[in-house]
Amino acid sequence: MPLTSARPAVSPVRALPPVAARVDDALAELDRQVDWLLALSPIDNDGLWESFKSSGYTRVEPLRYIDLEIDLDEARHRLLALPIERVESPLLEGLLSEKQRELERHVELVRLRGTEGFVTASLDLFGGVDAALLELACDILREVPHGRALAADAGIDEVLAAVETELEWYRQRAPGFHTDVVVDTDIGSMMMVSHGTFYVDGGIRLPHARIQPLVQHEIGTHLVTYYNGSRQPLRQLAVGLAHYDALQEGLGVLAEYLAGYLSGDRLRVLAARVVAVDMAIHGEGIAAIFARLHETHRLPTDDAFDIAVRALRGGGLTKDAVYLGGLRDLIAHLHAGEPLVPLLIGKFALSHRVVLEQLAGHGWAAPPALLPRYFEHPGFETRLAECRETDTLDFYHLEPAP
Repeated sequence: MPLTSARPAVSPVRALPPVAARVDDALAELDRQVDWLLALSPIDNDGLWESFKSSGYTRVEPLRYIDLEIDLDEARHRLLALPIERVESPLLEGLLSEKQRELERHVELVRLRGTEGFVTASLDLFGGVDAALLELACDILREVPHGRALAADAGIDEVLAAVETELEWYRQRAPGFHTDVVVDTDIGSMMMVSHGTFYVDGGIRLPHARIQPLVQHEIGTHLVTYYNGSRQPLRQLAVGLAHYDALQEGLGVLAEYLAGYLSGDRLRVLAARVVAVDMAIHGEGIAAIFARLHETHRLPTDDAFDIAVRALRGGGLTKDAVYLGGLRDLIAHLHAGEPLVPLLIGKFALSHRVVLEQLAGHGWAAPPALLPRYFEHPGFETRLAECRETDTLDFYHLEPAP
């Protein structure tokens, strides 16, 4: 059955050949061990903010990180020793070799944490900011209005209740759907998913209207594609084929829109991340990025500081530019009349679509086993039709959907 089917269905699949399966398993395990996202998430962000504020927004303490629990040299040795050249299928060999090269770059990225070479390693992995993307970001910051101020009237209890309700909805449809929920005050994000684990900031405060959009971003995108990928013969579709980040984050932001509330301020944050990454690439520090975002682009102080710190993670992490870049490319994909469902079979890049059709032809990929909950909303088809006609600059809501 082709991956372009409108609804998920069971498709005959077969196991990977023996060498390919061993390499696939080894790459997935190494990907789990080299948890670069957690390794590059600063700790004690509240303390950083208080110190920065006390200095009159001029000085930032050095960023601190968790201790690494992996021998990076040994991990790189294991990675390069994998018998990629003996993989039985040229198609699988190409995908697994591509992932091997990306994981080697992940190891190098973590090894260079806090050094001058970090930015170059990040550019090699995630790219930089092209002129068109920077122009789009500046247009958004100039033209997209601030939304109506909503009280941050929801905390950790309300968020955890919404998360549990969401997880139970999926468990009823797929008994194998599971995630560990970790409450942590030092993750540097309100919510995030890493290797199938859901993390939420213990001190989270946000408007009630933003809970469901963010839940759909993290659970409806990152966990659902993790689950769908884990049901594929190729484990890389769960952990992510090379360069999967842009499409994943684009889908996550799309989920916020389809959940009924992607605010203008949220779109402005994504644009501000692009500006911050561009400044970090050119050697600007947290204080300068904060000043640009707060004074020039009128972002609130907490958002401006958070974005500046994220851009300087590790020494200059360029990944934050992929949120807006991924959304832009995904909107272009939808404008071309392409289907949404096949993008949910796992974690991959838009450029892998043809390869996935080839995998399906060999019985190594099948349609998604599970679709996000927002597909069940009565207004889903109308909202998706809007996405196929709305430009990125106008991709926001003035008010939460009723």
